[in-house]
Amino acid sequence: MKNKFLKPFAFSAIITAMIFSSCSSDDSTTDNGGGNQEPTAERYITVAGAMMQETDGDGNGGTKVFAVKKSEALNPEFSIDVYGNGEPVLSNRTARLQSSEDGNTLFNIAYTGDNGGTFSKYAVKGGASFPQQDVSVNISQYAGTSPRWAKLFDGDKTGIAVNVTAPVVNTTEDGVYINTRGVATVLALDLQNVLISSYKQFEIPLTTAEEALGHHIFRLDAPVLNKAGNKLLIGLWMRKTNPATGQVDSNFTRLGSKTLVVDYPALTNPQVITSTVGFGDTTGYRSFNSYLGQDGNIYQATQRDTGGSHILKIGQNNQYDNSYVFSLDSALGVTGSYVDSWRYAGDGIAYVMYSHAGAENQGFIARLDLNARTATQVVLPYEPGLDFGQYQGFVVDGDDVIVAVTPVGKDGNIYSFNRKTGAVTKGAKLINRAGNHYIGVF
Repeated sequence: MKNKFLKPFAFSAIITAMIFSSCSSDDSTTDNGGGNQEPTAERYITVAGAMMQETDGDGNGGTKVFAVKKSEALNPEFSIDVYGNGEPVLSNRTARLQSSEDGNTLFNIAYTGDNGGTFSKYAVKGGASFPQQDVSVNISQYAGTSPRWAKLFDGDKTGIAVNVTAPVVNTTEDGVYINTRGVATVLALDLQNVLISSYKQFEIPLTTAEEALGHHIFRLDAPVLNKAGNKLLIGLWMRKTNPATGQVDSNFTRLGSKTLVVDYPALTNPQVITSTVGFGDTTGYRSFNSYLGQDGNIYQATQRDTGGSHILKIGQNNQYDNSYVFSLDSALGVTGSYVDSWRYAGDGIAYVMYSHAGAENQGFIARLDLNARTATQVVLPYEPGLDFGQYQGFVVDGDDVIVAVTPVGKDGNIYSFNRKTGAVTKGAKLINRAGNHYIGVF
């Protein structure tokens, strides 16, 4: 299935800089102080599109954004052309975007290149008007030029940047294989007071038996805060070294899905927990991958799972609940399901963008009931070229779950799903360009 990579971060040992400003998220149902919008004002929906560089759908040619009112976004008679009328955001490749909870502020960290790691904050004023607020800050000396970051769902207060350096193969003096390890960094950003509140660096050992076989952590991503607010859970992407050659083993038997747990806000006491239900990675790709449900449990999707993607459950004891088995293959009646992106919408309901074996990476959307462990494909005009592999942004506003759906190089539409009834509403037309695709709403 998908095999997507980012360059490792490069962090300095001493951090004294003040970095971020304000808050970041992808969507919201309420205003928790993330912007200046009046409670009765209509929410902006910012639409983002990725441009091709060399190959159709590669998204490496940069990102443009365009903002409309929610009523316009949900109007099928309205058209949006982000490529012709939108504003570019700073990024050599696909920007990793988030927004304040009220939709009035857009955040971007440039991805790769000379300006990689540059954090920018924009006011959302409608159309192509995104005046930059404050000054841009380049965090590449701490987070590298391809930083992975997300905000916690804590009222737009905290952002978390995570990284593990390129894993190093360790051997004895006689060349006997010991293990493969990188150095992990977890960094907390105080988004309200515009400073780095803390960071910690450490190695993350697996069990002796696992490491002897060459298993190691390749990437960290998708942090989420538990209900008690005292533990941060971070997804892990696993790889394996061939102990005989010291090279990456591309075909190996996967361990159970794993998550890193650290104390919060101290960011200390790293522990790895392991699922016996899922056997895939838990990092997601350019979007949130774990959510705190209203029942106090954390729900997490898997990728590259040998039995197709699963939704896993982590209880309030910060351990996997292995009695909770939710296989998307079984629920959807497919094989080789793969979660590209998903969003918890409330009351145990979520929407997932996925592909499956035999679909040639074509994307689909399903409505999940996490309590009943059922999945129903959403009725949409699916067609080849619809690929959600780089999808980032959902907006959850009241009972509306709003998404952008466009095949590569073809026009599409915004759609809204009612999280209570499952009803589908077709919204504004999204005008496309050859090789491009829309990657989210914010």
